[in-house]
Amino acid sequence: MASGMAEGARIRQRNLGEVLRHVHADGAVSRAVLARRMGLNRSTIMGLTAELAAAGLVRENIPRETGRAGRPSLVVMPEPERVYGLAFDVAVDRLVGARVGLGGRVLERREAVRARAGVDLEDVVEVLARFGRELAASAAPDTVCVGVGASYCGMIRRADGMVRYGPQLGWVDQAFGAELGAGLGLGLPVEVGNEAHLGAIAEYVRGAGPGVRNLIYLHGDVGVGGGIIVGGKLLDGDGGYGCEVGHMLVNPFDGRPCLCGSRGCLEAEVGEEALLDYAGRADELVGRDGIRAVVALAESGDVRAREALDRIGDWLGVGVVNLINLFNPALVIFGGMLRDLFHGVAPRVHARIDTHVLPVSRKGVRLAVSALADDTTLAGAAELAFSALLTSPLDTLAARST
Repeated sequence: MASGMAEGARIRQRNLGEVLRHVHADGAVSRAVLARRMGLNRSTIMGLTAELAAAGLVRENIPRETGRAGRPSLVVMPEPERVYGLAFDVAVDRLVGARVGLGGRVLERREAVRARAGVDLEDVVEVLARFGRELAASAAPDTVCVGVGASYCGMIRRADGMVRYGPQLGWVDQAFGAELGAGLGLGLPVEVGNEAHLGAIAEYVRGAGPGVRNLIYLHGDVGVGGGIIVGGKLLDGDGGYGCEVGHMLVNPFDGRPCLCGSRGCLEAEVGEEALLDYAGRADELVGRDGIRAVVALAESGDVRAREALDRIGDWLGVGVVNLINLFNPALVIFGGMLRDLFHGVAPRVHARIDTHVLPVSRKGVRLAVSALADDTTLAGAAELAFSALLTSPLDTLAARST
C-alpha cells in the first residue's frame, strides 16, 4: 500500500511538472490542449492546474473568443511575478544578468562590458554577483527565486559548474559556478552550461525551433560553438563536452591556427579573427561591432569585405554540410555573430549544401537566424534556473520558500 501511494505521488509530481513545462514554454495553454498533449482526461488536468494555481505558479482565465458553442476550456497561464530565476550570460565581450519570470519574460536586467583581459574569474564573479544581489533585492517581498543559471563560452563540467576549458581568454579549470554561488550569497547552487548548448535549448523551447524535434544551433562569439537537439533532447556527450563543432576539422591542408592548438578548425576559418583579417580590418576593428562593420562595408560595395564574407561563407558551408549529413536536422539556426553574418554568407552556405548534402537530407532542412537574437544564451541560462521547478514544482517551491 505504501509503495503504491509513493508511486502515485511520483506520478502526480511528474504530471505537475509536465503541465508547468507546457505553460512555461507556450505562455498560455488551454486545459483541452494540455489534456490532449499529455493523454490525460480533463478532470485530471483540472486537478493539476488547480494545484499549481493554489501554489501561485499559474492562473486560469476564460478565453476571450472561442469560435465554438458550449463552455470554453479555461486557458492556463504562467504567473511571472510570483517566482523568478536569475540568469547570467558570460560572453567574450559582455556580461549580462537578468531576473526572469516564469514563462521566460525578462523582468529586469543588468549589462556590462567585459574586457578581453585573460583569466578574469575574480572580475567576472564580482560583476555578476553584484548584478544578482541587486536583481534579487529589487524583487517584491512575496516573490521566490527558484534557481540560478549561467551561460559560459567554454567547456563546462555540469556537476559543479567548473569551466574546464575556455580558450578565448585562457580559462582552464576555473570554479566559476562555486565562486558565483558564494558571491551571490543566496544559498542557491549555480547551474552552469555551455553557451551554445543553452542557446540550442532556448531556441528549441521558445525561439526559432518550437515543435522541431531535431535541430542544430550554431553560436558565434569570437569562436564558434554548437548545440544539437536530437529527438527533443540535447546531445551533450559522455562528459557534457559534446558538440564542440567549432573544433571540427574543415581545412586540414593550409588551415589557420586555432587556439586549441590545432589548425583548420571551423572556428579558426570562420571566426572573428579570420573575417577581420580577410577584410583587411584586423588592426582597426574588433568584436561584434567589427563584424557588423565588415557586413556593412560588403553591402556598400567594398570588394575586399565582400570577398571576406564569401570565403567565410564557403568554410561555414563545409561545416554545415558535415553536420547536416551526420544528423539530418530539420533546422539549422545561426546565432551570436553568425546571426549578423548570415545574410552575407548565406549564398555560399546554400551552394555548399546544394553540392554536398545528400539529397534526402537536403530536401527537408531549413536555415534560419536565432529568433531570440542577442538574448538566446541568456534565455538558455534562464531555462537552467527553472529546471528544478519544472521537474518538481511544489517540492522546489516549498524548499526555496523556507
